[in-house]
Amino acid sequence: MQSGISASKELVSQFNDLLGSPSTFGLLINIANEQLQPIQTLTSSPGSSFASNVDTLLTPHIKEKEALYIILRRYDSSPALVAVTYVPDTAPVRQKMLFASTRLTLVRELGSEHFRETIFATNAKELTSQGFEKHDAHTALDAPLTEEEKSLGEVKRAEQEAGAGTSKREIHLGTHMAMPMGEDALAALKGLAEEGDGDGLVMLKVNPTTETIELVPSDSNPSSISDLVQAISPSEPRFTFYRYTHTHNGSEESPILFFYTNPSSNGGRVAIKQRMLYPLMKRAVLEVASKEGLNVDKKFEVEEPSEITEDGVLGELHPKAVQSRGFARPKRPGGR
Repeated sequence: MQSGISASKELVSQFNDLLGSPSTFGLLINIANEQLQPIQTLTSSPGSSFASNVDTLLTPHIKEKEALYIILRRYDSSPALVAVTYVPDTAPVRQKMLFASTRLTLVRELGSEHFRETIFATNAKELTSQGFEKHDAHTALDAPLTEEEKSLGEVKRAEQEAGAGTSKREIHLGTHMAMPMGEDALAALKGLAEEGDGDGLVMLKVNPTTETIELVPSDSNPSSISDLVQAISPSEPRFTFYRYTHTHNGSEESPILFFYTNPSSNGGRVAIKQRMLYPLMKRAVLEVASKEGLNVDKKFEVEEPSEITEDGVLGELHPKAVQSRGFARPKRPGGR
């Protein structure tokens, strides 16, 4: 079992120095040897503004293909810090998964009481003075909501942003992941890709205790979509890969289907917070599956597994051709 990511002694020491030094503007952090390691301290000039510090001190360190954790001093009163996770879309897949899934470990290890805000950025432009201005304007537009409404809204926002590939705000979660995917899960994906015929099933979940995306143990070998639905958890989110062997127009086909299910029926604040991690990880899971040789033929996204039906799947796999009929000109009177 892979160990979790933790803050190094060097990082804790430099973070404490930042807390005690008003002239320290920021701290850059990466992941090395399964630890959060400090890279560089950013020191501001007397009287400089947050905007000028961002453009002169931070921007030169932002690279298009490298993920980075950033702690910035932004406010005069406590909590004064902002935690930024920068995960560019062009970064290596495994690096994206690792940084995206470990982002809250940073705040947890250093003490959440020191941070007023956490931000998730995927574009270098978001980490400029203008980018922070846009972020502030977006945040100011949010109407006061109940805690439950905020949590539900974040789930939907995470799903939309993950689908678009531009996640702009941190999703506040109560659980953390430290490693991207267990070796058994990777092996299962590779095995499903190499399976030449027959049905196959791989289900993945986020385990907040071991901090991994792990394989869901299952003896199920569904031979139909209805059997598959019974195998998928009705109360917890799942990433499900399924080889669907069926006959169409007299020919046997075995496409690989991907189902992302995120049930809302279980409810509860903890459950909602756990749900928010999945849409952020969905695209990275698909990319890792592709790297293992598993090419998905069709993707489905639903809340409840019960929404998945055989007719619906077949309709997506083999859409019926729409036959267009030409305009029938009415006959002239007298048969001419």
